[in-house]
Amino acid sequence: MKRKIYSLTTLAILTILLGMMSTVPVLAQKFEPTLESFKQYTYPAWFRDAKFGIWAHWGPQAVPRQGDWYAKKMYQEGGDDYKYHVAHYGHPSKFGYKDIIPLWKAEKWNPDQLMALYKKVGAKYFVSMATHHDNFFLWDSKIHKWNSVNMGPKKDVVGLWQQAAKKEGLRFGVSEHLGASYTWFQSSRGADKTGPMAGISYDGVNPEFEDLYHPKTAADDKAWLTTNPENQKNWLSCISELISKYQPDLLYSDGELPFGEVGRTMLSNYYNQDIAKNGGKLEAVYTAKLRASEGRWVQDLERGAMDSISPYPWQTDTSIGDWYYRTGQKYMTGTQVVQMLVDIVSKNGNLLLNVVQTPEGDLEPDVLNILNEIAAWIPANGEAIYGTRPWKIYGEGPTTQKSQEKGRFGGLKDVRPYESTDIRFTTKGDALYVFCMGVPTEDVRILSLGKNSKVSGQKIASVKMLGSNDKISWKQAADAMVISKPSKLPAWAVVTFKIEFKK
Repeated sequence: MKRKIYSLTTLAILTILLGMMSTVPVLAQKFEPTLESFKQYTYPAWFRDAKFGIWAHWGPQAVPRQGDWYAKKMYQEGGDDYKYHVAHYGHPSKFGYKDIIPLWKAEKWNPDQLMALYKKVGAKYFVSMATHHDNFFLWDSKIHKWNSVNMGPKKDVVGLWQQAAKKEGLRFGVSEHLGASYTWFQSSRGADKTGPMAGISYDGVNPEFEDLYHPKTAADDKAWLTTNPENQKNWLSCISELISKYQPDLLYSDGELPFGEVGRTMLSNYYNQDIAKNGGKLEAVYTAKLRASEGRWVQDLERGAMDSISPYPWQTDTSIGDWYYRTGQKYMTGTQVVQMLVDIVSKNGNLLLNVVQTPEGDLEPDVLNILNEIAAWIPANGEAIYGTRPWKIYGEGPTTQKSQEKGRFGGLKDVRPYESTDIRFTTKGDALYVFCMGVPTEDVRILSLGKNSKVSGQKIASVKMLGSNDKISWKQAADAMVISKPSKLPAWAVVTFKIEFKK
């Protein structure tokens, strides 16, 4: 009888999974940890119909009010965050990131109140940060003490967000950024090269805090995702605990599906536990970046958008400002968010928007104004967004013809200037929705709806402007459909027309 020999990594994976699967019925064993097995994945209707989610990219790194990546940059000698840290807290050999964490109290955070607001704004799902690259967990973890229940707010942030989302009827997701943490956080092991503190190591070298800052990596282990098997095993344990405890509807990874077989093991287990949770129906969504999904999961573009209609549902993740709170930061306008949402939905995508919270947990007036602007547009125009699908083309006008600025991680930049002649389309049932991406300054000409159009030669039966009961004048000529500029336009910039065709 032959004996099969397993590697240490494989044995570790199996041990973790056996512990997790002990309560999962046989029904859940549908997916194997292979790319071939993931081809059977089907996108759940809830995600395809939702179109718009809000994200709380929030945690201890907000405390200094200096924006994203503070936990890493505070250890980079000479940089702005390093200088700020030394001036306000002291040298990172004495006052490190571990000392920032207790300062995060979230004393003004009201998840129920915020979730009610996000529902009013139009979000159909909500995503909570679970852990950023700082290796601090926002859930009640048994893996290490560096979590929000044990210190800082002393609250189960993920759990309380989830309760609030369920109360408002929103789907709930979590984001994990842990895969990059093992190399990202090595800056905490450095030391000044110049000045009075030259050669004095930062607090990350102290073995007492290794469970926060991670063990020292090999000299060649510098990529975004660590190559160290022990680190990969730790990642699997942490994310498996997160999935098992909260069973989220959506899981976001900040990068590609990590770590080869290790990541595939996580994903197959995530899909399988969701099948068990939902009595045989897969409702889970996994989003990952940089790699075409080919239907295995949802492709995510950070601060970018597709340049055409994708055959697979996808997602843009972006923020109205910096990822974490930063004093004096510039935000998007509500109109820019609406324009971005419409463009993304016209191409079969969803928008996941980070709403920047203060360290204390509330929203400043500028942010509330942005949300209120979106909330004013959604009630009248939401029928052209939710539950829709792409039309034959996503749009027409200047932004479909001119060269566009590229997004940071592929595709086009998410926030772009639009002209009143830019048009986007969605469809639902027998209706076609036509969005004017800027306030019409003259009659609206839609070339794709002309009688002789190669896109659509259908005869039009009626035209209605959403948010208005006024009669709309229009005509369908050979070269274009022309909607006369309404005498009274809505208060918002993006105007939507509902087109119905003759049967």
